[in-house]
Amino acid sequence: MMSRTVVVIGGGYGGSTVAKALDLEADVVLIDPREAFVNSAGSLRALTQPGWAHNMFFPYDQWLRRGTVVRDRAVSVDPGGVTLASGRRIEADYLVLATGSSYAYPAKPASDATDEVLDDLLRTHKELAGSERVLILGAGPVGLELAGEIKEVWPHKRVTIVDPAEQLLAAFPAEMREELRRQLDELDIHLRLGAGLTAPPATEPGQAATFTVTTTGGEEIIADIWFRAHGVRVNSDYLADGQLTTRTPQGQVPVTETLNVHGHDAVHEHVYAIGDITDVAEAKMAGYAMQHAEVVAQNIMAHLRGEQPEATYQPLPHPMILLPLGPRGGVGQLPTPDGPAVVPAETVSAYKGADLFTGRFTEQFGAA
Repeated sequence: MMSRTVVVIGGGYGGSTVAKALDLEADVVLIDPREAFVNSAGSLRALTQPGWAHNMFFPYDQWLRRGTVVRDRAVSVDPGGVTLASGRRIEADYLVLATGSSYAYPAKPASDATDEVLDDLLRTHKELAGSERVLILGAGPVGLELAGEIKEVWPHKRVTIVDPAEQLLAAFPAEMREELRRQLDELDIHLRLGAGLTAPPATEPGQAATFTVTTTGGEEIIADIWFRAHGVRVNSDYLADGQLTTRTPQGQVPVTETLNVHGHDAVHEHVYAIGDITDVAEAKMAGYAMQHAEVVAQNIMAHLRGEQPEATYQPLPHPMILLPLGPRGGVGQLPTPDGPAVVPAETVSAYKGADLFTGRFTEQFGAA
């Protein structure tokens, strides 16, 4: 089998999975500005428990046997390869776009350097530790999970979550939402749904300083620190020049069911996209990105064998979620042969909450 170069842009959940799967089958070049794969699912626990933070990082140079890791950022991609911020050009036989999305710190780190991420988390931890009243803006999975992690370490802190949405996790069944409300009440987490703020807090997020905000319903909330838990942004600026494809208004990449990228006039048979950057109609979650990665790895392997790629990806008809509230609590919905099933806190803990996938990634990205 003739060796081919597979360039993977982005070393997050999907990109790392593709790179690892193809490492012994092709000349893999993984491009990412970071020095390590970051299991960002652990960021919120790392904030509240800094001693746990090292579990998030898996250095790239330790787990690829043959592949090359280039610490750089893509600035332009065309069907033949990628141009990097350094000016370097890398030609590719196959391209995988896996640059994911950005989210407000601390849910995703603000720095590319592991030491700086750890410093940021420790500094914010100290600010949070000295704050008795915490305001979280956003009652989606990130905001709820952050509240749960805070209450696990500091049960006495007053945690308030504000969100304009009228319902928690409206796409999920009432049974799950009722159980979520029960657990939040048990943890004494205060919800203010159907309300925004008349003006943002006067302080920066993650910095301790007492302030007062007013909700659109007229309620005054006094807090000592606040965090933003909303606002996803797709990382696809390097496609803005249109040399490869035309992005959707949301900045996503149009793909086929084999996860090939649509070009201007035809499908790029050797270019794939996975994870948050795709226009696949589903929630943007790490688990889905890793499933995309498996499909793409199978298809590139078929190419390498001279066969027709046939692996396809079909999003599930129902949303799935594992939402921990600390290591023991939480709610979830998972697929079963009979359709989606609401699962108890014990299942959420076993699958995710207890170690936030650390064991899974230690196995997957253990030293080569």
